[in-house]
Amino acid sequence: MARRKPLTDTAIRQSKPRPKPYKLFDGGGLFVLVNRDGSRYWRFRYTFARREKLLSMGVYPHVSLAQARERRDEARKLLAQGIDPSAKRKAEKAAGQDTFEALAQEWFERHLSGKAPGHRDKIVRRLERDVFPWLGSKPVAEITAPDVLTVVRRIADRGALETAHRAQQNIGQVIRYAVATGRGVHDPTASLRGALPPAEKGHFPAPTEPAAVTALLRSLDGFKGTFTVSCALKLAPLVFVRPGELRSMRWADVDLTAAEWRFTVPKTKTEHLVPLSAQAVAILREIEPLTGRSVYVFPSARTNDRPLSDAALNAALRRLGIEKVHFTVHGWRAIARTLLHERLNWRPEVIEHQLAHRVPDALGAAYNRTKFLDERRKMMTQWSDYLDGLKRGAQVVPLRRA
Repeated sequence: MARRKPLTDTAIRQSKPRPKPYKLFDGGGLFVLVNRDGSRYWRFRYTFARREKLLSMGVYPHVSLAQARERRDEARKLLAQGIDPSAKRKAEKAAGQDTFEALAQEWFERHLSGKAPGHRDKIVRRLERDVFPWLGSKPVAEITAPDVLTVVRRIADRGALETAHRAQQNIGQVIRYAVATGRGVHDPTASLRGALPPAEKGHFPAPTEPAAVTALLRSLDGFKGTFTVSCALKLAPLVFVRPGELRSMRWADVDLTAAEWRFTVPKTKTEHLVPLSAQAVAILREIEPLTGRSVYVFPSARTNDRPLSDAALNAALRRLGIEKVHFTVHGWRAIARTLLHERLNWRPEVIEHQLAHRVPDALGAAYNRTKFLDERRKMMTQWSDYLDGLKRGAQVVPLRRA
């Protein structure tokens, strides 16, 4: 059997994501796990007490090839002494419960467990990728404002200014939790106000001219990826919900006979009802034989117990040549809000209720999922017909309303 050649930095940098995670082996049990989102994690495979185990060695490029090899060699020395590297690491963590990473894990459990999975996962990934490598092993009481500033500037310097601001916010949340539980002294992030330039807040990119929307719809019809992603892309403009709501759509919440989809909006914790047009029902009936036994209408390619990943739909748009700066799946909400009002003459309050926005009425009620329901049913049908007309190149005449 030919011996594998050791890895090189060039080979790791040039590795591309694939539909399934894969491994790049270096030797001595060390390998890089390349995930579908392009992230690269160092892993060390070893055997202890006749059991095969895996030990995390960090994230590339934060942990370089040379550093990963050093960590592998240290682990192998422990094994030679009859010490389990994984058990030793756990013991060290238990002895240092006041480190930033240990307290962050505790904060995750206490404060993020009730949040939407997508929101929670983004925060966890952000800290794991951009904060833990530098602050994770440091006792919270010893973290200073310059320590935090160095970390967030490193993020900003790569052009991710908004991520830098969010990371600073999350660091402060963890440290304030430490202070509140008696394991920290003060929050150094309070001294960093104005240290980073302000992040520009913009709307999700979305074309609202009918000609541009026509081109977009026709592009979606040409998607050559998986059937699940294709159906999700086609349903997205018809229901214009938030991408996370679409991805986590459950069959238990869908009534194809009544042409309704009822669910709880994770962002506002309110009950929402989406009337389904005939076109939307047709898409769901088409995918039902494939995923109808799953929990989710659009399950992950890896397991039926999880929905499509956060990046799956936008990654599909990239494959179609539609760049993020021009359009994201979230943009269908802006498109629908604009065209339903300006081209089809629907009243803003009806549209806002269908968008699951809080619209106070004369009695002060924040939101009512059944309000304007008859009008919303008609609106969703006309909206689907309007989009069909755009794709056909037909001249769509809007309904006139008082």
